[in-house]
Amino acid sequence: MLVMMKSHATDEEIAGVCRKIEAMGFKAHPIPGSTRTAIGITGNQGQVEAAAFESLPGVGECVPVSKPYKLVGRELKEDTTVIDLGDGVRIGGRELTIIAGPCAVETREQTRAIAKEVSAAGARLFRGGAYKPRTSPYSFQGLAEEGLKILADVRKEFGLKIVTEAIDVESVELVERYSDVIQIGARNMQNFSLLKRAGRSQKPVLLKRGISATLDELLMAAEYILSEGNYNVVLCERGIRTFADHTRNTLDLSVIPAVQRLSHLPILVDPSHGTGRREKVIPLSRAAIAVGADGLMIEVHNHPEEALSDGNQSIEPSEFQQLINEVSQIAHVLGRTMAKARDGIRS
Repeated sequence: MLVMMKSHATDEEIAGVCRKIEAMGFKAHPIPGSTRTAIGITGNQGQVEAAAFESLPGVGECVPVSKPYKLVGRELKEDTTVIDLGDGVRIGGRELTIIAGPCAVETREQTRAIAKEVSAAGARLFRGGAYKPRTSPYSFQGLAEEGLKILADVRKEFGLKIVTEAIDVESVELVERYSDVIQIGARNMQNFSLLKRAGRSQKPVLLKRGISATLDELLMAAEYILSEGNYNVVLCERGIRTFADHTRNTLDLSVIPAVQRLSHLPILVDPSHGTGRREKVIPLSRAAIAVGADGLMIEVHNHPEEALSDGNQSIEPSEFQQLINEVSQIAHVLGRTMAKARDGIRS
C-alpha cells in the first residue's frame, strides 16, 4: 500500500505517518514527487488496513499496490526520478546523460588520454572497470584499488563523474570511496546480497539488466536496492542472450518504453555490450535516443585493437565525437538537450 500525502502536507505530518508505519513493525519509504510525497510500506506480509492511516494529519489517500514491486513503480511516483550528482550533472532529466570511457582501466596514461577526449566531446560521466568479472579466469581481471585511484585522479583533472563496477559485497566499500556511481553489472543483477549492500550505500546505483532477465526481474532487482533505503537507482539496458549470432547480444530497445510505462526510474542504453560490434554502436545509439532512453553508456578506447577487454565493441574518440553530433540532432527533435562540448583539461 502507498500512503499519498496531501500537496500541502508538512514535514512533521510526513514524519508522523512514517513513525506510525514503523510502530506497526514495517518500513516507511517517503519519496517526494513534483506535487506531493508518497510513502511506500514494506515489510508487511499481508494487506495493511488503510483505515490506520487515512485519519492521520496530512494524509490524502491510501492506494493499494497492484504490482509485486512497491517502490520502483509509477504507482508510487508519477514523475521520472532525476538523480542529481552535483556540479550540474543529472540523470533522468531533460538533458541526456552520456557516460563514456574504456571497458577497463589499463594504465594511467590510457585512462587519462581517453578521459580528455570524451570530456572534450561532451561526456559528463566517465566509465572504466577497476574490477572486471570475465568469462575466463585467465583474462585481465582489472587493477582493483590502483584502478580506482586512477579514476579518482581523472575525476579531479577533468571534472568527470565516475561510474565503476562493484563485483561483490567486499568491493563495494572501495568503489564507494573512489566513485560517484556504483555499477552493478549484468552478471550480478540477481546477486541479492550485493543488491542489498548497494541499497545501504549513499551513492547512486547503475543497475544493468541481466543477460537473460525479463522486465519484471529487472524491476524486482531494483526493488531490492530501494527497499534498503537507496532511492537513487538508474536502470541500463545492455542486450540479452537470444538465438541471434550476428551480434554479441540482442539489444532490446522495446524495453525502454516498457520500463517508462511501469517505473519512475531513469533508464540508459549500453549499445556497446548490446551489440558487441564497433560498427553497430553509433546506429544503435541513434535508435536508443529516438525511442526515449535517458542517455547512453559507451565504450571508448584510443587503441581498441590493443584493448585488454572488449576491444571489438569499443569505438575510437573520433567515432565518439560523430556519435555525439548525430545523437544531438535526434535529441533536439525530441525536445531534449545535450551537454556542450568543452576543453578536456580544466585550467
